[in-house]
Amino acid sequence: MSRVSKPYEIVERALELSTTDGLVVIADEHSSANLRWAGNALTTNGVTRGRTLTVIATVDGAKGTASGVVSRSAVTADDLEPLVRAAEAAARGAGPAEDAQPLVSGVPSSPDFTDAPAETGSEVFADFAPALGDAFSRARADGRELYGFANHELNSTYLGTSTGLRLRHDQPTGTLELNAKSPDRTRSAWAGRSTRDFKDVDPAALDAELAQRLRWAERRIELPAGRYETLLPPTAVADLLIYQLWSSTARDAVEGRTVFSKPGGGTRLGETLAPLPLTLRSDPHAPGLESSPFVIAHSSGDSGSVFDNGLPLAPTDWVREGKLERLTTTRHTAGLTGLPVSPAIDNLVLDGGGERSLEEMVAATTGRALLLTCLWYIREVDPATLLLTGLTRDGVYLVEDGEVVGEVNNFRFNESPVDLLSRASEAGRTEKTLPREWGDWFTRAAMPALRIPDFNMSSVSQGV
Repeated sequence: MSRVSKPYEIVERALELSTTDGLVVIADEHSSANLRWAGNALTTNGVTRGRTLTVIATVDGAKGTASGVVSRSAVTADDLEPLVRAAEAAARGAGPAEDAQPLVSGVPSSPDFTDAPAETGSEVFADFAPALGDAFSRARADGRELYGFANHELNSTYLGTSTGLRLRHDQPTGTLELNAKSPDRTRSAWAGRSTRDFKDVDPAALDAELAQRLRWAERRIELPAGRYETLLPPTAVADLLIYQLWSSTARDAVEGRTVFSKPGGGTRLGETLAPLPLTLRSDPHAPGLESSPFVIAHSSGDSGSVFDNGLPLAPTDWVREGKLERLTTTRHTAGLTGLPVSPAIDNLVLDGGGERSLEEMVAATTGRALLLTCLWYIREVDPATLLLTGLTRDGVYLVEDGEVVGEVNNFRFNESPVDLLSRASEAGRTEKTLPREWGDWFTRAAMPALRIPDFNMSSVSQGV
């Protein structure tokens, strides 16, 4: 084994090798475990381990500071000097970085910086796997088939800088996606969950939920395109509002390019976006949704800067009691726009003050409404209004006077999440959820169901 093999030793050695004005080193130690199943039987399982090292060199010049970023996987001690030299060469060959700022300093070191990385393995499924097997037996006996996968990842990030930062964060990420199908494959239902450790995931409850949806789908009703009162479940709300968060950069708003730009100049900060007391917020310490309490930026972009690595993160309200409160900024874009420094945080919560579950909201429905399962293939149509289009999937159900009476065809929708917030007539109880569309990139979300009086189903879709 290499003399320098522990993550913190890799970071320290890379910093020692630096010959430039500043260096940021990020070591990511990654492990994952997964299960996959089809037709009520496990098909594959696996465990992986890996390391990625990112080196960010900075060089001060007469015209400003330049940066060079190089990332490589499976780095050993022998790879360190070539990697550091490559980052330094990239910095010396680059022009001044627009987002250049002094590297962050003065942040207290993590007490566990020199500890071994956290790891996951098959033991994370110790209770979940037997319960899943019981669900397979029930599904088989009742004539339905279960398909899906469970994945758990644990990433230990070690961040060191030439300004003295020594920070560490362990991030567990678990996802479960479960599909139930009728034996003839004409009916399908989906459920997903986000979890830190699979201790809060109940396969029996998920299977019961899917079984009910397959029963609803035994009656098929064709509906035309149009505007319908629609109940958006938490997963659909998450997919829409995550895209809204990604689109809320202050610089773009100030420059007049987004839905948060004010006509004639400036931003819409302070404007009322929703009549309901909706608060959209991020908090690195939110229970069950904990994320890094400091900036981890492997590259610079619209919502992040490599110069901000290690910057502490604080609870942030993006929308407070219905009013637009903050837009995302780096230190650089905060300086450009005159707005507070508000970096992106890797979780998102919508609180609306509601107490009803989705089932209770269905039961309280008068007249006719649609109940969605999830959204899919979401794409931006117009950034000026944040108009999005996408498809419904795995079950759209018709509600009449508080009861689900059947499954209807799928639709393509055209809606802006900002407009939806302004038109929502009810928000349910906030609960942890897994975004269906963005679950590969963003898993830590808690949302309520929303009732929209006139959701725009723009056309009928043949999707499943």
